Amino acid sequence: MAPTLYDDGEKPEVGDLIEIFRGTYQHWAVYIGEGYVIHLAPPSERAQAGAYSMMSVLCDKAIVKKEELWDVVGTDKWQVNNLLDKNYQPRPACTIVQEAESMLNQELPYCVFRGNCEHFATELRYGKAESRQVRKAAEVAVGVGMVTMLGLGAIAVASALFGSSKKERESKQ
Repeated sequence: MAPTLYDDGEKPEVGDLIEIFRGTYQHWAVYIGEGYVIHLAPPSERAQAGAYSMMSVLCDKAIVKKEELWDVVGTDKWQVNNLLDKNYQPRPACTIVQEAESMLNQELPYCVFRGNCEHFATELRYGKAESRQVRKAAEVAVGVGMVTMLGLGAIAVASALFGSSKKERESKQ
């Protein structure tokens, strides 16, 4: 299912994943109806927090909160994005809401790489904790690592082909 913008007039349905664009990253929540979402939020996560919200990378705990969608979104752009519907069968909406509400106000471990708000939301909807943001960051890191390794390899090959050996340098002296 392709992401749909609420600005186009389509309201989220119970159990939908809400993707909120915070500039350099996305915050995720689960819509539970009547204008409310449940989300995992480190203390620094809030609408319009800008760079301050990036401090969530340093947090190791976060709180499960129930808030009005508009309070979480603020003036940021957002969309319904049930990103893994093509891979997994979504759980029943009543199960998603019941499980989400059972965790309200709990302090949970938070790790940007293994347990962030996207992991939390996708686990509620699909029973599988996944983060596209983390996967993309890992792909970029691997790509940068490969480019670095290839560059170093090319330097080593060039040195071997065009550099003089220690024996040659010594014989020239």
